[in-house]
Amino acid sequence: MTLLKKISLKAALGAAAAVATLGAAQADTIQFWTTEEQPDRLAKQEAMAANFTSASGISVEVIPISESEMGTRATAAYAAGELPDVIYYPLQYALPWAEAGVIDVDATTEAVENLGVDTFQAGALNMAGFDGSYAGVPVDGWTQLVVYRSDLFDAAGLAAPDSYADIVAAVEALHNPPEMFGFVAPTKVDEGFMSQVLEHVMLSNGVSPVNNDGLAQLDETATTEVLEFYKTIVDASPEGELFWKQSREMYFAGQAAMIIWSPFILDELAGLRDSAPPTINDDPQSRELASKTAVITTLAGPSNPDGAAWADVRYFGVSSDADADSAIAFIEYSMSDGYEQTLSIAPEGKFPVRQSDGTNPTAYLDAWAKLPVGVDRKAPLGDIYPADVIASIASGLSTANRWGVKEGQLSLASKINNSRVLNTLVREYVDGVRGASETVAMMNEELGKIE
Repeated sequence: MTLLKKISLKAALGAAAAVATLGAAQADTIQFWTTEEQPDRLAKQEAMAANFTSASGISVEVIPISESEMGTRATAAYAAGELPDVIYYPLQYALPWAEAGVIDVDATTEAVENLGVDTFQAGALNMAGFDGSYAGVPVDGWTQLVVYRSDLFDAAGLAAPDSYADIVAAVEALHNPPEMFGFVAPTKVDEGFMSQVLEHVMLSNGVSPVNNDGLAQLDETATTEVLEFYKTIVDASPEGELFWKQSREMYFAGQAAMIIWSPFILDELAGLRDSAPPTINDDPQSRELASKTAVITTLAGPSNPDGAAWADVRYFGVSSDADADSAIAFIEYSMSDGYEQTLSIAPEGKFPVRQSDGTNPTAYLDAWAKLPVGVDRKAPLGDIYPADVIASIASGLSTANRWGVKEGQLSLASKINNSRVLNTLVREYVDGVRGASETVAMMNEELGKIE
């Protein structure tokens, strides 16, 4: 075991310099698995790792792993005692890997604590909570957005649409088809997009089909509120089988007051992607629509006034086979001196879950806003959207949530979403096939068949 395995990052940097001066030993080498395998993203991670090596003397082998293969690769490597030192992984692996022993929870928690628990967005960190420790160091994430025409809201004197009630009020004021639809809500039941939006809407009202013991009975009152709200936004939408494509097209054409979408729409709104240009005017590169747009991340229902945000978060973890201290040092560097490079991989979809550097509460948020986004053209988000919109974009990570995460039932929740049962029954309710009470009862009946 080398000296570097026994010391903190700060000490490691000094020790590595001393070793280099004396020529006494080679630096440690650690392995890093990442699901960011696209060539340009991989190159940025390799550059960040090289900077870490220069600073610490610890070499890093960056190994791309397809996200679809991550689970099986990790299981096989764990069985063989050949896990990498650091893994970058999606939310769905955090708690199962902690329970299985793939992740060294103590070492991973040490990294969180060294960086400072209070420097992370609470929701992203809490989703990795594991028996008083953490099953991952939150790296980046994104929250689903309520995207809305702030110019129309301001002109009508409407409050920002951060609650069921405010959205309903905006629909009543702005819905004027065919020139303007109040909303474009997904109705295509076999599309994952509807599942994602519906989970967001249900979370916002405190409704979940799982609890600590597994399946949970849906509360009739709160679920009825969800059904009635969803019917309102569907009734304010165009007819047809709607999913992400139509919602983006309608909003880009200036024919929708509100939609729900991922943050990957942000660069497109500003005319930075030729494959999805705004069509609100004759200039496909115009920033007009972006200038008239604001977003909401945390949405509240009447039974959950604190609200919730639907989030996708990614984590770093120290594996159970790791050179723990070197792995922790790499994670700390990636989340501090190298954090801007980490976020620059795809800033429009990598919100900073660590916004404070321990001194400046918005240090990394400010740096992120200056990172260029776009495909065919580049521009920083901070040049496109005002500071209050930038802050709103990232704020949802404080209330980030997903069905089954805190309850340890993420696998069951995924089966529920993949079954499309809720999509189908909500659509039938919206279409008038049955009433709310009967629909809630049928939801509970059908959910009870999922194993």
